[in-house]
Amino acid sequence: MIPSQQYRFLRQALRDGRSIKTDSSRWTKLHLDPWLLCFLILNSILGLMVIYSATAADTAMVMRQAISFGVGFTLLFICAQIPPKVYQTICPYLYMIAIFLLLVVLAVGETRMGAKRWISLPGIGSMQPSEFMKFALPLMMAWYFSKYAFPPKFVNIVIALVMMLVPFILVALQPDLNIGLIIPGIFVLFLSGMSWSLILGSLSALAVAAPFLWIFFLQEYQKKRVLTLFDPESDALGAGWNIIQSKIAIGSGGISGKGYLSGTQSHLGYLPEHHTDFIMSTYAEEFGFIGVFILFSLFAAIIIRCLMIGLNCFHNFGRLYAGAVGLTFFFFVFLNSGMVSGILPVTGDPLPLMSYGGTAVITMLASMGIVMSIHTHK
Repeated sequence: MIPSQQYRFLRQALRDGRSIKTDSSRWTKLHLDPWLLCFLILNSILGLMVIYSATAADTAMVMRQAISFGVGFTLLFICAQIPPKVYQTICPYLYMIAIFLLLVVLAVGETRMGAKRWISLPGIGSMQPSEFMKFALPLMMAWYFSKYAFPPKFVNIVIALVMMLVPFILVALQPDLNIGLIIPGIFVLFLSGMSWSLILGSLSALAVAAPFLWIFFLQEYQKKRVLTLFDPESDALGAGWNIIQSKIAIGSGGISGKGYLSGTQSHLGYLPEHHTDFIMSTYAEEFGFIGVFILFSLFAAIIIRCLMIGLNCFHNFGRLYAGAVGLTFFFFVFLNSGMVSGILPVTGDPLPLMSYGGTAVITMLASMGIVMSIHTHK
């Protein structure tokens, strides 16, 4: 290569390097992670498509869900602009607001299906405060543990358990035995370096207490859900109906599915809650194994990206929170998928960014915005 050619080659390489750096800095200035944002947008589009099919082309419901996604992505962008230090300052206040909202639900909440879980907001609709607590609790836990050295001392663990127990009891009084409420806090506790002896000891204590929880704590309908899991055919027209129809819908999808808008179990009314809790069954029936594989690959990309951001973070608050968000996303995907396939009891937890419901979508996207803030604010 002659000198003039070497000069032109080096000049072009420098120009390319500057353009790459400029493109990268644009995302940094916006405080957005392009990979995570792309995965979330694809997931949201897929969710709207399935809701359109599951609701028999009900454009009003699809529009409400689209508005929820719009609000969620707006909050994602706003939350991404706020530095993590600000979140560390306001965490206790967000937690107290969430506790206050849970108390308001018990006092003047809207009763649906025998439980007070919603607050009606004039001109807006209804919100579920327990979903807001799923947003506030991991922030509070990450803030608390980031103030102390790892691994945490026993007294710190006890205080953290109290933080989780208070909202859990308030939600149980609705009544709603929502174990998913405290899962984000448990993941923060795990990531903080809690010793395996304490983890195994806690699991052993839970196993010992299980009979007492079964007798004195669980409602009759909750006991029936657990028993139906092992033998759904024992009450095929009652408690076992949901699981049986869900299995039929998933199995009938085969390899490539029946085709978009061509599902029978959901469109003919056999599959209950086909646009909320059992939306995975609707999706599997229409898109089959291939579609489910693509969806799970998208879920895995979101989870892995959150965990990578947590691993690359240089402060404990960001590590704990980003890791907990990724693991929580995985937990709800696993819980809902296990529920619709009959390997876990029916719990009523939605599939992230797929099931119909505004509060869950908005809080999840706002959490992802904080993850992006942790990644871009160095």
